[in-house]
Amino acid sequence: MWIYLNNGFVKQEEAVISVFDHGFLYGDGVYETIRSYGSRIFMLDHHLARLHRSAEAIGLSIPIPIQSWPNLLHESMTRNDVGHDQQDAYLRITISRGVGDIGLDPALCPTPTVVIMAKPLTTPPVSLYENGVALIIATTRRNLPSALSPQIKATNFLNNILAKREAVAAGVFDSIFLNWEQHLTECTVSNLFFVEDGCLRTPAVNCGILDGITRDIVIQLARELRIPVEEGRFTPDRLYQATECFLTNTSMEIMPVTSVDHRPIGQRKPGPITQTLRAQFIGARERFLESPSSR
Repeated sequence: MWIYLNNGFVKQEEAVISVFDHGFLYGDGVYETIRSYGSRIFMLDHHLARLHRSAEAIGLSIPIPIQSWPNLLHESMTRNDVGHDQQDAYLRITISRGVGDIGLDPALCPTPTVVIMAKPLTTPPVSLYENGVALIIATTRRNLPSALSPQIKATNFLNNILAKREAVAAGVFDSIFLNWEQHLTECTVSNLFFVEDGCLRTPAVNCGILDGITRDIVIQLARELRIPVEEGRFTPDRLYQATECFLTNTSMEIMPVTSVDHRPIGQRKPGPITQTLRAQFIGARERFLESPSSR
């Protein structure tokens, strides 16, 4: 496997960083995960814009010009034999504060560390899309936005890891976070939607969630299909009474949910709005991929 590290590509065994890197010491960094469909990257401009937004929010300068990213990502795919007709690519960009003396002052780190990894995209089994997945509501609460903004896609993921441990212990697919007001927010790596009285509902960004890129697409597609959409503040009871539920993120697209806290959602199978939106998403993918002539 070839890894892009700072100024060039190196083999996996040579892709090492210092124990004094503040990404390792303090989780001081930002990241993005991106995918391709064949050779074309999904929502590339939006992912790069969010990466820069996250970096700006923590005062981190990205040393690679924005116009250089497409070629670097495609070279990473080519070197690792992914991102073609036989194999979609999973791409991870990580930018840490870099190497510096022990201490919290960002000025201790003069140069950020930049890493690009490209590997085969592993999608969830088809059976999960056919049968849906189970969730629980975590006892771990979502970070308070005024303490750590969820709009920063940070490498410090301990809040999410604690909730994921709860899901693993319960033998379910994932956990749902509640916020400081006991309102629904999101899962550990995905956004949450549910259907109630024919209306598609999803927690508002100001509940303390990351504004997922696939989330925005699903809202757009729902409105195109004239499905009512409400972004708001919802309690777990609203979810328990829902007729449908699903999750969204870049790699799994739209994942049906058929139980929450061991309570059935609807008929314990993917519902019609979920299936319609999934079919619409698949049919509309072309709109959200980079142009073949964009590089």
